[in-house]
Amino acid sequence: MAKEVERKFLVTDDSYRSMATAVNHIIQGYISRRKEGTVRVRVINHRGFLTVKGANTGISRDEWEYEIPEADALEMLSKVCDGTIIEKERHLVDYGGHLWEIDRFIRPAGGMTVAEVELPSETEEVTLPPFIGEEVSGNPAYYNSNL
Repeated sequence: MAKEVERKFLVTDDSYRSMATAVNHIIQGYISRRKEGTVRVRVINHRGFLTVKGANTGISRDEWEYEIPEADALEMLSKVCDGTIIEKERHLVDYGGHLWEIDRFIRPAGGMTVAEVELPSETEEVTLPPFIGEEVSGNPAYYNSNL
C-alpha cells in the first residue's frame, strides 16, 4: 500500500502548456464513490489502470493502483462505472523540484483546469508555479469522483 499526499490548486492561465514536458489523454470512471474510499478505472494513452483510494485524512490517503489490460479497462468503463465518465488532458510540468500534473477537463466540467502535486509528506515545502491560483486541497467540489 502506498500513501498519497497531494495538494490541489485552481489554474489561473494556460502558461503551463509551454512548460509541459508531456501531455497524456485520460478517460476515467468510478466503480464505487463511497466516502470511505473510491474505486476508479482509467485509461491513460492506451494503458489501463484500476485504483482503490481510501478516505482522505487531511491531504493524505491510502492508495493501491494496478495496471490492467486496456481492453478490460474500456469494458469496465462502459459496463460497471456509475455516473459520468471523465475525459481530460494531463500536462506534466517539472517546477521547483516537483512534478506538477495539470488537468484540463474535456468532459464534464469542460474547461476547468486544476493542478496537483504529490508530496513525500504533508509538511513538504513546495514552490508554486506562476499559473497556480487558489488552493482547493480537501474541497470535495474538486474531487474527480464528485464531478
